[in-house]
Amino acid sequence: MAKDNFMLSMRMETLAVFRDLLEDPVMNALKNMLYAADKAGDTMEAVRAYSSFAAALYRRSPNLSLYIRELVLDDENFYVRAYANGRDAAPAVEESLASELALLQELADLTSEDVQQAIDYHGFLPRWETTPCDLAADYAKRLEELPQKGFGIYAKYHTFQLQGDKIVPVRYPDRQQLDDLFGYERERRQIITNVEALLSGRGCNNMLLYGDAGTGKSSTIKAVANAYADQGLRLLEVKKNQIEKIPAISDDLASLPLKFILFIDDLSFAGGDDNFSALKAILEGSVSSGGDNTAIFATSNRRHLIRESMQDRTGDDLHVNDTLQETSSLAARFGLTIVFQRPDREGYLAIVDELAKRYGLDMAPEELHQKAETHALRHNGRTPRLAKQFVELLKSGL
Repeated sequence: MAKDNFMLSMRMETLAVFRDLLEDPVMNALKNMLYAADKAGDTMEAVRAYSSFAAALYRRSPNLSLYIRELVLDDENFYVRAYANGRDAAPAVEESLASELALLQELADLTSEDVQQAIDYHGFLPRWETTPCDLAADYAKRLEELPQKGFGIYAKYHTFQLQGDKIVPVRYPDRQQLDDLFGYERERRQIITNVEALLSGRGCNNMLLYGDAGTGKSSTIKAVANAYADQGLRLLEVKKNQIEKIPAISDDLASLPLKFILFIDDLSFAGGDDNFSALKAILEGSVSSGGDNTAIFATSNRRHLIRESMQDRTGDDLHVNDTLQETSSLAARFGLTIVFQRPDREGYLAIVDELAKRYGLDMAPEELHQKAETHALRHNGRTPRLAKQFVELLKSGL
C-alpha cells in the first residue's frame, strides 16, 4: 500500500455525509483491515483482518469498486434528502461532500496488491477486483436523476409493502408485463393515462378497478407499475387493515422525489368496519394536487365495496335509504372508476388465440376453440385468468 494511503482507516472515521456507510459490514471490515495493515509488527492480525474483509466482500460482490459505488449512489443521507426537496446545502457541507467522495474514491481504487504489499505476507491471500469509476461524476449524475431513480431502498427496489409502520421492499415482486396481458385495451389506456398524469404532476385521480374475478385488475396495476418503474413510479401495497396509516404514509413519502401508487387489492368491507370510514375520509377531494406524489389505486369485485345483507336493506334503521346511500358512496369518491367485465365468447377466444401464439401451441383453431369453450363451461365462466390457465394446461400436456 502506497505511503499516501496510510491512515485510511482513521480517515474513514471522518465521514459525516456518508456516515451510515460505516455501519455496512463490508465497509466495517475494510476499515478493520486497513487499521491492521497500518500497524507494524502483527502480521497474524493483519492477515486475519485481510481475509475477514475478503470474505465479507465475496458474500456480496467480488468487485470492491462496484460495491462501494453502489453504496454511495444508493445512500439515503441528509444531503440527498435536502437536494431532493430543492434545499441548498451550506458551503461547509458541500466541502465535506467533496472531500468524502475523494476519500471513497481512494477506497474504491484500492487493490488487493496494495494491501498485500503493506502486510508483507508472502503466502496465498484472496484477491478482489477493482474497476475504474468516477464517484464524484456518478454522484452528480445520480442527483440529477433523483426523480427517476430515487435513493436508498427506493433506488434499489420498486415494489414495497407495509410491515407495521415501516415500509419494506418486496425483493421478488410479481414481474407481470403489459405485453403479457390481452384484451381490455381501452381500460388499460385509461389506467396508463392516469399513471402518466401522476408522473408528470398534472393531477392524478384516485382510481377504483372493479369487476369480475380473474379479469386482470390487479395484474394490470402491477404491470403498469413495472413498466414505469424507470420513470420514477413505485408501488406500495397497503392491506385493508392498514388503511388508517395512509395519511402518515403519504406525509412520509411527500419528501421523496418519486411517485407512488398506494395499492389496495381486493377491497371490500363488512358492516361497521372502521376502515370504511377511514378510507372515505382519505378520499375526500379525489384528485391529487399538482405537488402530490401519491395516488390510491384499489381493486374490488364489488361495485359498492361493502357486503350487504337483506337485514341491511330491511333492518330497523329509521333511515334505511340514508344507510344504503352511505355504503354505496365510497366508490363514488374515487375520481376514476374503471369496470373490468368478463369477456364475451368472441373476446375470450381472442385471448386464448393470443396466448396460444405466445406459448407456441400447434393446434387447429377449431379444436382449440372447442376445448377452450369446454374448459370455460366446466369452470363457470370466461375470464383472462381462465384462458391463461387453459393454455398452460395444454402446453404442459394436460
